Amino acid sequence: MIKKIKQAGAVISRLRPFIAPYKWGFIGAVVMTVLSVAAMTSAPRIEGMITTQLAKDAAQIAGKVPGAGVQFDVIVKILAVLAVIYIIKMASQVISMFLLTNSIQSAMHDMRNAVQDKIRRLPVKYFDTHSFGDTLSRVTNDIDSVSNGLQQSFTQVISGVLTLILVLVMVFTIQPVMAWLVVLIIPVSILISVAVVRKSQKHFKAQQDSLGELNGTITELYTGYNEILLFGRQQSSQERFKEINGRLQKHALKAQFVSSMMSPLISLSVYLCIGGVAVSGTVFVIQGMLTVGNLQAFIRYIWQCNEPLSQVAQLSAQIQAAFAGMKRIFEILDEPEEIPDPKPGTRILDVRGEVSFEHVAFGYGDKPVIKDLDIHIKSGQMVAIVGPTGAGKTTIINLLLRFYDTDSGRILIDGVDIKSMKREDLRSMFGMVLQDTWLFSGTIYENIRYGRLDARKDEVIDAAKTVNVHHFIRTLPKGYDMEIDEEGSNISQGEKQLLTIARAVLKDPKILILDEATSSVDTRLEKILQEAMHKLLSGRTSFVIAHRLSTIKNADLILVLKEGRIVETGTHTELLEKKGYYEQLYHSQFST
Repeated sequence: MIKKIKQAGAVISRLRPFIAPYKWGFIGAVVMTVLSVAAMTSAPRIEGMITTQLAKDAAQIAGKVPGAGVQFDVIVKILAVLAVIYIIKMASQVISMFLLTNSIQSAMHDMRNAVQDKIRRLPVKYFDTHSFGDTLSRVTNDIDSVSNGLQQSFTQVISGVLTLILVLVMVFTIQPVMAWLVVLIIPVSILISVAVVRKSQKHFKAQQDSLGELNGTITELYTGYNEILLFGRQQSSQERFKEINGRLQKHALKAQFVSSMMSPLISLSVYLCIGGVAVSGTVFVIQGMLTVGNLQAFIRYIWQCNEPLSQVAQLSAQIQAAFAGMKRIFEILDEPEEIPDPKPGTRILDVRGEVSFEHVAFGYGDKPVIKDLDIHIKSGQMVAIVGPTGAGKTTIINLLLRFYDTDSGRILIDGVDIKSMKREDLRSMFGMVLQDTWLFSGTIYENIRYGRLDARKDEVIDAAKTVNVHHFIRTLPKGYDMEIDEEGSNISQGEKQLLTIARAVLKDPKILILDEATSSVDTRLEKILQEAMHKLLSGRTSFVIAHRLSTIKNADLILVLKEGRIVETGTHTELLEKKGYYEQLYHSQFST
C-alpha cells in the first residue's frame, strides 16, 4: 500500500510543471471553494435556529403564555441571513469552477503540446515498434482522462476534506458524545475506499491499455479496408475486433463494477450513523440536553459528511482512469529521444552531392541488416539499389537520411560526416518520392507546394508540367484548387504518385531518392514519366530503389545487395556480362 501511495505521489509530482504556470488560478479556485464550504456548513446551524424558535413559540402558545405567538420578525431575520449565505455559496462555486476550468484546460493544452513536441523528437524506431493507434490514444483518450479526472475531482476533493473538518467542528460544538459516531464514519470510509481502489486499479490500467490496443486495431483495419475486402478477410477481421473489444469490455466491467461498490458501502455506514444519532439525539432532547433545532442540524451535518464521501466514491472511477492515463502519458514523455543535433552543426553551403559509405554496419536490435557497406558515389550519378526483399535497400536510405544512425562506420556527403550536421540541414538537401504516397487534406496546389512553401503559383504549375501531370489537373473540377480528401481517395493511386513527384521537382533538391516512384502508374504514364525523370535526374545525385529492373537500365551505377552486403556493382550492361546475381534477378523478371 505504501508503495502504491509513493507511486501515486510520483505521478502527481509529474503534473507540477504543467500546473505551475496557472497556480494562481488554482489558488483562487481553492479560496472560493473554502468560502463555499464555510457557507454550506454554517447553513444547517442557522436552519436549526428556525426550528428551535418555532418549537419555542409553539410551546409558549400551548402553555397559553400571555402574548405568546410566532415571532415572525426573528424568523425573517434568520431567513435573510440564510439567503445571504446561499448567495455567497452559489457565487463562490461559480467563480471557483470558472477559475478551475480555465486553469485545468490551459494545463491540458500545455500537456498536449508537450506530448506533440516529444513525438517530434522521438526516433523513427519508436514508431516502427509502437502501434500508431496506441500512440494516438495516448495523445487523445489518455489526456482526456486526465482532464476529466482533474476537472471533476480537484474541487470535490478539497471541498470534501474541508467539509469533513468543518462538519466535525460543528457536531462537536453541538453534542460531543454523538459527535464520536460521526467520527467513526471517516476511518470506516477510508478502509472501504482503500480496499476498493486496491481491487480496481489494476483493472483500470488494463482498461486503458486495451483501449489503446483497440484504437490501434481500428486504425489498421480501416487503413487496409480495401485489402480486407479483396482477400475476403471480413470475418477474421471482425473476430479480431470482437476479441479485443471483448477484452476491453471485461476490464471495463471489472473496473467500473468494483469501483461502483464504494458508494453504497460508504452510504450504508452513514445510514447506520444516522440511525444511532436519531435514537441518542431523541433521548438528549427529552432530557433537555439538546434542542430540536440542533438535532435537526446534527442530522443535516451527517448528510453533509456523507456528500463528500459519496463524491469520492463516485469519482473513484474517473480518478483511477486519470492515474492510468497519466502513467501512459508519462511513459511516452520518458521515451528516449533522438541523439541531439550537434551545435552549431556543420553546413554544406554548395552541395555537390558526393556520397560515401565507409564500412557502415547497422542492425535492428539483434538482427544485423547492413554489413560493412563501403561505396563512393560521385556527384551527379544515378545510383540504383537492387536486391531481394530484406536485403537492406530501404535501410540504406534510412541511414542516409538519419532516420536511424549507423552502429559503426560513417556516411559522408561532400566529405562531411552527416552526424556532424543538423538533421534539418541534412534532410533539406534531399528530395524523396516513396512507393507509399502521402497527401494531406487540402487542395492539389497546397499538396504540391508542400515541397517548397514559398513557391509561387507559376512554379507549382511548372513542376506539374515537368512530370506531365498539369493536363490531368486541368481536367479536374476546380483544377489546382480541387480539394483532396483525407485519404486521397478521390484520385487514383497513380495520380497521387505523380503529385508527390511534382512536389519533389518543386523542391529542386541536390540529392534525389526514388523508392519505386513509378510503381503505381501504368505503362503509358511510366514511359512519359521516365522522360520527365531523365530531366529531373540530370545534374543531380540520385538513389533509385527499384524492383522492376527494366527501369534502371540507364543507371550510372547499380548496387546489388544480398543479405546486407554489396555483392556486385556496375552498370546494367556490365552486370549482365558478369552473369552473376544481378543477371539472375534480371532474367527472373522476364522469364516465360
